[in-house]
Amino acid sequence: MAGSYNRVILVGNLTRDPEIRYTASGKGVAKFTLAVNNPRNKEETTYVDIVAWDRLGETCNTYLKKGSSTLVEGRLVIRSYDDKDGNKRKATEVVIDNMQMLSSRGEGGGAMGGGGDYAGARSSSTASSQDTFGDELDDEIPF
Repeated sequence: MAGSYNRVILVGNLTRDPEIRYTASGKGVAKFTLAVNNPRNKEETTYVDIVAWDRLGETCNTYLKKGSSTLVEGRLVIRSYDDKDGNKRKATEVVIDNMQMLSSRGEGGGAMGGGGDYAGARSSSTASSQDTFGDELDDEIPF
């Protein structure tokens, strides 16, 4: 049997500004929700909880704002926890390891002043396609 593969790539808009908290060891963890529209059914929107750790989390907190068009890559995580009343709950999240801001300077709120240095937010392979990638998203994806 082949090995497992857990990879999620989403493009959507932030429903609110990211919230960042710090662990006892000082690691930053940012959380936000991405609204992802279904290209086949314009009335269907999926809301996905996103988690970004460490430097990427701090970058998301600094540059992303409500309404920002954003591409994220990561892995799907389903975790269990007990709520305040002791009930078992499950949370489904995408823990990201890559983020690309797609909003232009005048849109959304994802604009950065000056060229901005947001190292850690994207890999070098996505850096070269930054200017043209947003234009390609206007076309429907054929799947």
